[in-house]
Amino acid sequence: MSGVATDWQHGWWSGARRIDSPNHGPRPHGTGVTLALIHSISLPPGVYGGDEIERLFTNRLDWSAHPYFEQIRGFEVSSHFVIRRDGESLQFVSVRDRAWHAGRSVWRGRENCNDYSVGIELEGLEGESFEAAQYASLVQLLKALATELPLTEVVGHEHVAPGRKCDPGAGFDWKRLQTQTGWVERFFPAAFASPAA
Repeated sequence: MSGVATDWQHGWWSGARRIDSPNHGPRPHGTGVTLALIHSISLPPGVYGGDEIERLFTNRLDWSAHPYFEQIRGFEVSSHFVIRRDGESLQFVSVRDRAWHAGRSVWRGRENCNDYSVGIELEGLEGESFEAAQYASLVQLLKALATELPLTEVVGHEHVAPGRKCDPGAGFDWKRLQTQTGWVERFFPAAFASPAA
């Protein structure tokens, strides 16, 4: 990785491949984007490398292509970014807009995290580990986001929807992310723990 790509055009980052999703809307007027929200996703669960995530976020998924897809039939969802297993970054929604990634959520007493967060999906299965290339790309993305937005915290979907969601899960190494960004611990979940060796 040669430096951090920080170029932005209307909320689109030059460091990611752009794939426009129709699943977004405006943020509430005057809302600052202070939260980076980490998720994990794989379609079908545990299968990597296909284009199913892109198809889901662009409403082009063939619901009959796999039995699991019947469980999510008709979902209209999106995230701002996806980081593939090989570290490739994709962007589906401008960070100026509200992506549909968090669902019912609350952080520090503030509801509707979609309003004030950027959603970042890591290709992976909750509870399992992620690739070194994904951490490197995530660090690059977070540093770029910090040049564009007033970020103050980075948390997981599990933190804003406890009991309902558990991603990115125990396999995600929060301490590693904190060390690699060089950001102070207050940016991250208060009680993060490294996964078991």
